[in-house]
Amino acid sequence: MGTNLFYFLVYPGFLFMAVIGGLLSWFDRKITAGVQFRKGPPLLQPFYDFFKLLLVKETILPARGAKGLFLAAPVFAVFGATMAGVFILLPLLNITSGFHGDLIVIFYLLTIPSLSYVIGALSSGNPLAAVGASREMKLILSYELTFLLVMVGIIIKSGQSIDLYQIIHVQQSGVPFIGSVSGVLLFIVVIFCLQAKLALVPFDMPEAETEISDGIFIEYSGTPYAMIKLSKYILFFILPAFVMAILMNGTLLEGINILWAVLKLVAVVLLLTLIRNTNPRVKIKQAMRFFFVWMNLLVIIAIVLAILGL
Repeated sequence: MGTNLFYFLVYPGFLFMAVIGGLLSWFDRKITAGVQFRKGPPLLQPFYDFFKLLLVKETILPARGAKGLFLAAPVFAVFGATMAGVFILLPLLNITSGFHGDLIVIFYLLTIPSLSYVIGALSSGNPLAAVGASREMKLILSYELTFLLVMVGIIIKSGQSIDLYQIIHVQQSGVPFIGSVSGVLLFIVVIFCLQAKLALVPFDMPEAETEISDGIFIEYSGTPYAMIKLSKYILFFILPAFVMAILMNGTLLEGINILWAVLKLVAVVLLLTLIRNTNPRVKIKQAMRFFFVWMNLLVIIAIVLAILGL
């Protein structure tokens, strides 16, 4: 029991993910500033932002709406992100948890933050938040099928395994999945799915500051908004880590391999950041068409190639 609590709360759980996620958020903002010819924030700025919201800023509740759901939604978002992160990082860090079939559980846990944002927005009673929630729901329906098909491709390439630890072991005993044609296609698709899950440009239409004034988060302030920031930090770490686990050979925590693991993680985050800074926001109908047609077509081709052993 004590070991499980340590895994969930400290390493590789809540505290570890929050710190690394905050550092990666700084890296994202620093690269963004560089692209825009700005200096960018100091290293600890994401933590300053979080603690200012948590300890200094006032929490203002919406006059209309369900206050209980409004306050509970950010907590559910952090919980879902943390649970998904634990199941991802335990096998990734070669800690045997004794849990089999965790790939399916991870897929469902990763939907909790997005659904929590929708619940929080709809419970606020704000019409702009409702517009953001509508966009978020449509976006979830668009990319979740594609993300599920990516999981199918990974299962096929790993020899029908739904155990993340086994999927990593298969890659480490052979060739990383990204070293094949089908693996490259799956990587392209999953990067766009991550972009949508993180609500980064070009898929940031649920927030859309210039159109609906931060949309789903428009009514949040103070401590609840700090929890939303925290869930975003955690997701910004665990989603690239998940890509490492399913396609990029996982991690080997010995010698130079530690540096190699860090570089792989940073490379995925850098790719997400560059996509974010070199594309305009798309309309929700364009995003739905992009996933339903082009990304699904690409992932189906990848699945066929994986069946053929390519």
